[in-house]
Amino acid sequence: MGIFDQVKHAMQMRSEAKRIQQEIEKISVDYSNGGITVTAKGDFTIAKISISPETWAEASSGKHERFETMLFNVVNGALKNVKKTTQERMA
Repeated sequence: MGIFDQVKHAMQMRSEAKRIQQEIEKISVDYSNGGITVTAKGDFTIAKISISPETWAEASSGKHERFETMLFNVVNGALKNVKKTTQERMA
């Protein structure tokens, strides 16, 4: 393989990597439980966290440890689902 073929191949690989990254950035998964909804993106960032008024009131009334556990579980659930979705789409 000549130098020009190698450069062409490298440019094609770079283009494919950019396309894959753009596809990953489009992925968005919601996960809800106990009045908390988390939206995770394909790049494993959290786009949004929504908390119902009832759940927020419960946390504000002194049940913050339960709220923290629920939030922890919902965030992890969202990340797990986005990982699964990303893997399925990239397969």
